[in-house]
Amino acid sequence: MTSPTRRRDAVANKEAILDAAAELLRRSPQAPLDRIAAAAGLTRRALYGHFASRDELLRELLDRGAAHISRALEGVRHDDPAVHVALLGSAIWRTIAHVKLVVQMLVTGPLEHAVGEAVAPLRRSLRDAVERGCADGSFRQDATPQVVTRLVEEAALSVLDVAVARDLPDDDAQRILIATALGVAGLSWRDAQDAIARADLAAEAAA
Repeated sequence: MTSPTRRRDAVANKEAILDAAAELLRRSPQAPLDRIAAAAGLTRRALYGHFASRDELLRELLDRGAAHISRALEGVRHDDPAVHVALLGSAIWRTIAHVKLVVQMLVTGPLEHAVGEAVAPLRRSLRDAVERGCADGSFRQDATPQVVTRLVEEAALSVLDVAVARDLPDDDAQRILIATALGVAGLSWRDAQDAIARADLAAEAAA
């Protein structure tokens, strides 16, 4: 039987590995496992005692991120679909901005399906806003809500790629992401800026 002390040590070591991985991969997404183990103050063998592969470690980090996303989305809703989308974009960018390199790696890597599961709450919230916007005529009418939702998702990922490639300041990247998403949904750039301003006011009022 494993002693309580050894169990506590195992839990602490696992958390140390995850913390080290999150910090190291934030700066260098391709960092090898031995560097992650060293950053955690452990051996590579100790790391493999908790994670059988790099993908298994990334999946655990992804689960952590999913929990952060779920918390970030709590209470995010607005009667105006455009403001709702803007609030979503703001909440998500604040959650991923410091790990955007890791996010970019995950969404294009072998864990793409797992990423889809992790962001399911975000997709449901976005789909709700798009369906309401298409129904009331404030969003584009030339495609189904399902198609518009997918286009918004793809546009957001494209902005993430540009933000990483150009090393855009986080505030600029967040604004561009939201404006692009709203533009794809059918708003003019002026209407998009207005929705962003109203989302900022709504967020301040909620805070």
